[in-house]
Amino acid sequence: MARRRYAVVGTGSRAERHVHAIAVEHADTCELVAFADVNRTRMNVHNERLTELGLDPVPTYDAVDFLKMLDEQRVDVVVVTTVDRFHDTYIVEALDAGRDVVTEKPMTTDVASAGKILDAVHRNDGDVTVTFNYRYNPIHEKVRELLADGAVGEIGSVHFEWLLDTRHGADYFRRWHRDKANSGGLLVHKATHHFDLLNWWVGSVPETVYAQGRLFFYGPENGERHGHADDDRFDIELERNDWLKRLYVDARHEDGYRRDQNPFEPGVSIEDDMSVLVRYASGATLTYHLTVYSPWEGYRLMVNGSKGRLELEVVENSWVSGQHPAVHGAEANPEQGWAKLSVQRLFEEREDIPLDFDREGHGGADRRMVGALYGPAGQEDPLGRRATHLDGVLSLLTGFAANRSLGTGEAVRVADVIDLR
Repeated sequence: MARRRYAVVGTGSRAERHVHAIAVEHADTCELVAFADVNRTRMNVHNERLTELGLDPVPTYDAVDFLKMLDEQRVDVVVVTTVDRFHDTYIVEALDAGRDVVTEKPMTTDVASAGKILDAVHRNDGDVTVTFNYRYNPIHEKVRELLADGAVGEIGSVHFEWLLDTRHGADYFRRWHRDKANSGGLLVHKATHHFDLLNWWVGSVPETVYAQGRLFFYGPENGERHGHADDDRFDIELERNDWLKRLYVDARHEDGYRRDQNPFEPGVSIEDDMSVLVRYASGATLTYHLTVYSPWEGYRLMVNGSKGRLELEVVENSWVSGQHPAVHGAEANPEQGWAKLSVQRLFEEREDIPLDFDREGHGGADRRMVGALYGPAGQEDPLGRRATHLDGVLSLLTGFAANRSLGTGEAVRVADVIDLR
């Protein structure tokens, strides 16, 4: 069987997982044939990595020659790993050129772009797959199985709290994500993962959304107010990490992009503390909170149903020492994670569900996802983990409506944001 030919557009650090999966892990079913980017140095760095692995470098194209690349390299599938606000451009152009697409989440950043993608899917035969790796985490799969099998009966309400520690959370305020025009804010860029999981678990779609949020911790005024503005534990020295240095510091002369901005410098237009209330079409309600400045990282899920309650607590990183692998040349504190899942049915004692906690790549999800994306065709997927363009849009609905609610102070009907009919 002929291998499918893949091109990657956007060659920052997000591309690395896809490049390795295509060129190395699944070279029997895939062939990496080209890179496209606005920055030639970054493309060259990825090619150097391929050479270090004993592979041939691939042709590189300026982003303006994207369509030329598709034809010259006979590309079957485009992998989109650019800055979020450019996703729709490459997704639509690839679909109109008769290609399939694999795109990083979020699929796009605003309502108008989502509409362009939906229109392109409807007028073409190509497929769009959104890389929701959290669906492939065995713990999340177990939650899906339990809820789908009726472990708590009909779902009445859900509470979901997600905490990003100051090592991970601060990174969104150093990079291009800090500008809402680039990322849609964390209710789109980060929470699209969470809202996708919730849609998948609850088995419904959001109808009404109300949100409150603010910039509480990061940014210049908050840095001064809380005494963090000159705290070097929030610094990142890319020169200490060879991969990041080659990919960003050595490439800066081409486009001026800084991967290491101070999270307390001016220019932050996204929120770092957000609360969302959602009513689903099924009648279930959700309370959601995202905190981006926690001393530990993880999440808590509670699902109340007509027959009982499910509880999940995951600690991905129990504390932050102030040391980052690329800060002061020191290694980060060891992550001491754990997970607990239980179901308590009405009139019964709590049942603890055995779990295997995997420390590799989002709980083992990254490896399992790329295996499903780039491995042999026809793999079974009884849980419906592979996410389509529609899943991509549905995951964005809550964030789009929440951003509108932040602006108006009012509850927002999802149907008034985008028409999916």
